[in-house]
Amino acid sequence: MNIRLALAAVLAVCVAIPAGAQVQKKEFPGVRNYSRVDATVGCGGAVDASAVGALKKEGFVSIVNLRLASEEGANVEGERAAAQAVGLKYIHLPFNAAQPDPKVVDSFLAAVADRSNQPVFIHCGSASRVGGMWAIKRALNDKWPLDRAIAEGKTIGLSNPGLEAFVTDYIKSHQ
Repeated sequence: MNIRLALAAVLAVCVAIPAGAQVQKKEFPGVRNYSRVDATVGCGGAVDASAVGALKKEGFVSIVNLRLASEEGANVEGERAAAQAVGLKYIHLPFNAAQPDPKVVDSFLAAVADRSNQPVFIHCGSASRVGGMWAIKRALNDKWPLDRAIAEGKTIGLSNPGLEAFVTDYIKSHQ
């Protein structure tokens, strides 16, 4: 009987842990709003090209950049060159939160599912688009409930209400 009670207590604690609790936020010089989701995924906002070597040392083998080349402060080609110089794969999937393209989401899902890209560092300007894309991945690929996926996306950086609406609609239309 004590074993059942202990198991029930452990289960209750596990269920009570909020979604996104495993996401680890930390300071990472040259990376805005850095978080580590797990051993295979890191997320963030804007990246200085000078930080790319440190991402390699952190264990990442690829970078997925969701920034538009036209964004203020974006240096897509400089970042690509820095990534290639240290032996990182560089995947540029420009994603406009104001006009989200489902085809970019499809490409993102394929890129993060490809084990040869892992561990992967995913970034945009602030981490909002990353949080949205990651929520889609969690809901569709990992079969998380929508509310839990969105909660983790918000922990990562999802803060744009219009993007959150797109994410929710995309998930519902692909389940």
